[in-house]
Amino acid sequence: MRGLNQEASETAVQEYRIETEPFYLPIRDEIELFTIAFENKLPLMLKGPTGCGKTRFISFMAYKLGLPLITVACHEDLTSSDLVGRYLLDGGSTIWQDGPLTIAVRCGGVCYLDEIVEARKDTTVVIHPLTDDRRVLPIEKLGQIVEASDNFVLCVSYNPGYQTVLKDLKQSTKQRFISLDFDYPSASLEEEIIIHESGVGRKEAGDLRKVAEKFRAMKNSGLDEGASTRLLIYAGALIKNGVDPRRACESALIDPITDDTEIKKTLMEIVASII
Repeated sequence: MRGLNQEASETAVQEYRIETEPFYLPIRDEIELFTIAFENKLPLMLKGPTGCGKTRFISFMAYKLGLPLITVACHEDLTSSDLVGRYLLDGGSTIWQDGPLTIAVRCGGVCYLDEIVEARKDTTVVIHPLTDDRRVLPIEKLGQIVEASDNFVLCVSYNPGYQTVLKDLKQSTKQRFISLDFDYPSASLEEEIIIHESGVGRKEAGDLRKVAEKFRAMKNSGLDEGASTRLLIYAGALIKNGVDPRRACESALIDPITDDTEIKKTLMEIVASII
């Protein structure tokens, strides 16, 4: 049974290889730390606000290390079977199909659990044996304990700004990872990213970055979250394609982050003062 599962997973994992190098500009020493973690078989947690480049960084590192990248978008209905695998009907019989986590464990690769805090707590415990010196994945339905490939990397992302009493990671989970803290890039880096990803000119990129700076200063003072680098790229793409810059900011920067009429008015005034 294990041989068949291994062969099926090796076939499936090829679909997750990244063929083209993703564009990524390092913020600090995250590339070096990720490389060291990989070489020493350490699990990683990426912490930071939404849209600041965590997922792009993971894609870049998977490409750089020549590893498949299997991403799981966590949600409250995610079960352990969704990660590990399940039996499926095949005609008159049943076959076992490895889940994304098991595929990465068996064959090597980066398994990236995006926004792990959204997953149910009884689901996240399945990763615990992979985050210590055992590096194994018990599959109870098969009666197997699968040892992780030397090229297996477990990564999770976590936005501390969204934590609540009901949605937060337990310390028993947090303390199984080394943590890479992410934040929005510096002004010069963010402008370069906007220019590269959206195609706008330097002046437009600089203006968008200034708008974002003002918006981010309002976090916890009317806004739950500031405008992300991702949204700045969206605004830049609209401007590049002929949309009026103020309308682009309204559609890509303001409407996605608030529904409050008065706050929208304030944000539009900020945009008008800069653009």
